[in-house]
Amino acid sequence: MTFPDLLKQDAALVQARLDAALATQDDVPVVQAMRYAVQGGKRLRAFLVLESARLHGIAPEAAVAAAAAVEALHAYSLIHDDLPCMDDDDLRRGLPTVHVKWDEATAVLAGDALQTLAFELLCDPALGAPDRRLALVAGLARASGAEGMVLGQALDIAAETAATPLTLPEITRLQAGKTGALICFSAEAGAVLAGADPAPLRAYATALGLAFQIADDILDVEGDEVATGKRVGKDAGAGKATFVSLLGLEGAKNRASDLIAEAEAAVSPYGDRAAALIAAARFVISRQS
Repeated sequence: MTFPDLLKQDAALVQARLDAALATQDDVPVVQAMRYAVQGGKRLRAFLVLESARLHGIAPEAAVAAAAAVEALHAYSLIHDDLPCMDDDDLRRGLPTVHVKWDEATAVLAGDALQTLAFELLCDPALGAPDRRLALVAGLARASGAEGMVLGQALDIAAETAATPLTLPEITRLQAGKTGALICFSAEAGAVLAGADPAPLRAYATALGLAFQIADDILDVEGDEVATGKRVGKDAGAGKATFVSLLGLEGAKNRASDLIAEAEAAVSPYGDRAAALIAAARFVISRQS
């Protein structure tokens, strides 16, 4: 199976789990907004959960609740990130953002509810023994909170009004939280479920997460709005320091390629079983959205 086909297969499995989780909810605006927000997207984080599980002999069906959890958490972060008080975006995945389609209050509440849904999904007994589920809950809390994604977003907001642009180490730290922490959680999830050493997957995901963000910065310069499904050129328009502004376009592309090589080397101990993870790494810097 090709990587795009595997990505689509996993995306469909995760979407069905999210649909099931939201099917029993009342059909009120906040739930409608939740269902809207979890549609579409690349599902790369979900793929990493399922592929890391497969790597450790765990069937996708046994890990899908964890994959759905990370996508619910990611959708919450996008809803809040798009709000006027944050990045103020009106387009996401080619569609109006949640606060545009409904209103800001509904968007905030839908994001809040998706965050709590993520932790509910991680309590699914299908994920295995209570200690494994507890480890996933703790891991997602760290990755998404003030040690991870929220920290990264706070640093990003602070940078907008800082007297001087961020340096390369500062941007790297920011993106390690905002983007990288959730990618790391996703890639390590399969090892956590299996009670295995997550170190190789952590090294893989650390490089992958940074490459992913560099690719986003490149797309903001070179990308097409229709293909990306979101506004482009916003970073330069806002005068934000990015990997492209600090390294130059070619320098950023070279750094992303070096990081993918690091990611591939990190999973080399798994041999041929890591083929899909390597394909995912290459996809990260070749994608158009």
